[in-house]
Amino acid sequence: MDERIVTISLIIQSSAPVRSCRKFQSGKGNRCPFGGLWAKMGIRVNSPLHDRQQGVFNMAANRGTTPVSPGETESLTGRWIAGSGAASGDTNKIQDALNDLSRSVVLVDTAKGMALGSDGHLAFGSSPDGLPAKAILPPLPPGNLGDANFRRSQGLKFNYVTGAMANGIASADIVEEMGRAGMLGFFGAAGLSLERIDAAIIRIQQNLGSLPYGVNLIHSPNEQDHESATVDLLLKRRVQFVEASAFLDLTPHVARYRLSGIHRDATGAIVTPNRVMAKVSRVEVAQKFLSPVSDRILRELVSQKALTEAQAELAKLVPLADDCTVEADSGGHTDNRPAITLLPTILALRDRLQGEFRYQSPVRVGLGGGIATPASAAAAFAMGAAYVVTGSINQACRESGSSDIVRQMLAEAGQADVTMAPAADMFEMGVKVQVLKRGTMFAMRGAKLYELYRAYPSMEAIPAAERVQIEKNLFRFPLEEIWNQTRDYFSKRDPGQIGKADADPKHKMALVFRWYLGQASRWANAGVPDRKVDYQVWCGPAMGAFNEWTKGSFLEAAAERRVVTVALNILHGAALILRRQQLRWQGVTEFDDLIDTRPKTREELEQKMATGHPH
Repeated sequence: MDERIVTISLIIQSSAPVRSCRKFQSGKGNRCPFGGLWAKMGIRVNSPLHDRQQGVFNMAANRGTTPVSPGETESLTGRWIAGSGAASGDTNKIQDALNDLSRSVVLVDTAKGMALGSDGHLAFGSSPDGLPAKAILPPLPPGNLGDANFRRSQGLKFNYVTGAMANGIASADIVEEMGRAGMLGFFGAAGLSLERIDAAIIRIQQNLGSLPYGVNLIHSPNEQDHESATVDLLLKRRVQFVEASAFLDLTPHVARYRLSGIHRDATGAIVTPNRVMAKVSRVEVAQKFLSPVSDRILRELVSQKALTEAQAELAKLVPLADDCTVEADSGGHTDNRPAITLLPTILALRDRLQGEFRYQSPVRVGLGGGIATPASAAAAFAMGAAYVVTGSINQACRESGSSDIVRQMLAEAGQADVTMAPAADMFEMGVKVQVLKRGTMFAMRGAKLYELYRAYPSMEAIPAAERVQIEKNLFRFPLEEIWNQTRDYFSKRDPGQIGKADADPKHKMALVFRWYLGQASRWANAGVPDRKVDYQVWCGPAMGAFNEWTKGSFLEAAAERRVVTVALNILHGAALILRRQQLRWQGVTEFDDLIDTRPKTREELEQKMATGHPH
């Protein structure tokens, strides 16, 4: 064999991955820059280059970028030199190999067609020996998808996050299940009283111990006192990770949470004990989270003695967020932006700001909104997402804080069964949320209330006929009775709202109308039977995609949907889809139908993943 050939041994049959490789020398004496990649593939470099006169070998040699001697012909993917066993054309063996994400796979061309290479080695160069290798696949365990730094920083096994759906829909049960499975869940604190948030935090901390979890901090422009009190509670309970959502602008409250306790460690590195995952769908909001806190807010925090002068100086060297979730077309608060353009935009913004500020730890960017199937997760990771975030599909799971009635409604939803409706927390601003429209009249009724709010200065100014209709069909009480209930609610949650309502009849009308919008979500969560037509169910088009993917499987039934089972299926399926794409990119399409991304039970998936590579 020509001594210029680099021979690479590939262990195919062993279930244990090769964890090291001998680095080889290039013609210039440099180490192979791809040694780590070959090690992950289970490939061991056995021989260095000897001939440095005729040409220089590197990992691009088989792509035609390296000079070779006249008359030599390079194989695009090398040649497979069989050992004691011949290549196998057995379809079952090929299928098993392709679906085993813990092993490397080599497919070779034989006189009888494509076959699986095993017990042999690859040779790159002009050797006539062996069989042409048509495709080489490295191991791709689901735990390797996404940014390894994200896993390490959060103590995770998988780069998978369940987002914080409000009113406790993202329940303590979900958070705990995710944490035990090596994933990250955020508790849906938005819309809840401080007492309920506190009880949930205490429970989660007791049940998870040191396992990862987070809590939602939602922007509340109409209830800044409540936002501030929520931060007080998070700091009191030493919650060290929040998902900051629905922010239209930064507030001193989220900055105070982020920067509390900022300091330098013994090595001089800046330490921020509290971490923020920002959920954004607009470039201007993303830029604020990807930048240091403004001088204006820092001065305010120093004046409040929430920060020292020294801490304020350190704050200028870190971004407000550690992680940034790009929120595409999602349920609840959304701008309905397409993921395929929004994610690259925010990634480019991150890179530009990292170049400007030179943070010691660059912000990681993940993707949420539309993540509901293996294909969508695979696309997210392929586009560069550090992690994926799911939402609507978790509400359809048994552990969510919703009701069985809603779970069944979600199980029947199609791609087009969603629409936009007024948001309870930002009603006066005209902000909308995406909700389920199949089986409920909430969106239409909420729009009617916003129409009346825009048209009249007070409840008293609403025409009698209109008032009778909304009292009878929406509120089922006189509006004055609803105001009494609303007054009692805000006397505990945010007393300042009562004074504003007494001084401004239009604000009073807004609070009354918000009663219906807020109750509509609670009726849905509680499964109040006679209020089904008024259910507000936050939902994006991802739900329809999930239902289509699970059709005909055990996950089609609402009662079978559990968050960890769903998550593992999405991750495992995403890795298989990426493996199939690797085959296609190498020109192999014959085995597309052998790669199985259909839903599997949790037990099946955990058994498959047990043999995977470490992260």
